Amino acid sequence: MFSFAIGVGTKDSAGNWLEVFYPNPALNPDAGSLAPALAALGYAGGNSAIEPDQEQLARFLESCPDELVDGLDQLASSNSPVVAVVLETDDKPASVPEGYLKLHLLSHRLVKPHGLNLDGLFAVLPNVAWTSHGAIAIDELEERQLQTRLTGETIDVQSVDKFPKMTNYVVPKGVRIADTSRVRLGAYIGEGTTIMHEGFVNFNAGTAGTAMIEGRISAGVFVGNNSDLGGGCSIMGTLSGGGKEVISVGEDCLIGANAGLGFPLGDRCTIEAGLYVSAGSKVTVMDSELNPVEVVKARELSNKSDLLFIRNSTTGVVECRTNKSKVELNAELHSHN
Repeated sequence: MFSFAIGVGTKDSAGNWLEVFYPNPALNPDAGSLAPALAALGYAGGNSAIEPDQEQLARFLESCPDELVDGLDQLASSNSPVVAVVLETDDKPASVPEGYLKLHLLSHRLVKPHGLNLDGLFAVLPNVAWTSHGAIAIDELEERQLQTRLTGETIDVQSVDKFPKMTNYVVPKGVRIADTSRVRLGAYIGEGTTIMHEGFVNFNAGTAGTAMIEGRISAGVFVGNNSDLGGGCSIMGTLSGGGKEVISVGEDCLIGANAGLGFPLGDRCTIEAGLYVSAGSKVTVMDSELNPVEVVKARELSNKSDLLFIRNSTTGVVECRTNKSKVELNAELHSHN
């Protein structure tokens, strides 16, 4: 079995799922120990989202392994919809509960970015108003706003999006996030990462470990340990322009303030502040004596380490030199105990 979780969520007035919260998702659980509990739910095989009644749920909780239902006894008396999701295989998500389970697996650090089949996820997830009263269907928002005002209250609409913010579902151990609205559910945030106010991390993207994030990590991008993304910098996502190439940043790298990256970067690389190097950018490769060797497109330097990218202030040419310095992050700053 690939994954299993039981959670509680929100539906619209027509009974369509808007979102699901899984407090304890499991990756590769033991199918044998789960078999009696799944039988109580009426599980018949394959990838399924099962909505148990109270009797089924009670039998499930009695027979399920403790590690999968620890602290979830109160689900038996929940007034909100409960769903159990079984993913026998890592197929593309076919429902909102399946899609949310995969996003939880990423944010719980159970699977790294690009480790899940997320094909068709956008089509599965509904656009939702994320509010101070929880998730509300877009076409029901106006009525809910009126009803709430008639009681002397208001609804604060924080965003309108297919993805909620991660910290309303998962708060990973050992991280700092200055503005939680800028990290989507499905982000993988490594222990030791600091995300400052202008930092942004999309779903299926994130950081391997200790990192300083003051720029944008777009969908599909993974940043290596001990790397620093300067204020306002941008990394082009896998989804940009419909591309499929995985864009990543290696370990011990520095992307300067307001700089940009559009190809996979190796370890111990630096892009100077204000310089955007896309995959098609023409780059003059310099030797150790700073003599030009050849002109290549940046994509030809993909995943190569110890590179320094600068724009020559005299000629305006983008140059690639040997990077002689290593990024050193402040250890005290990134200790989040």
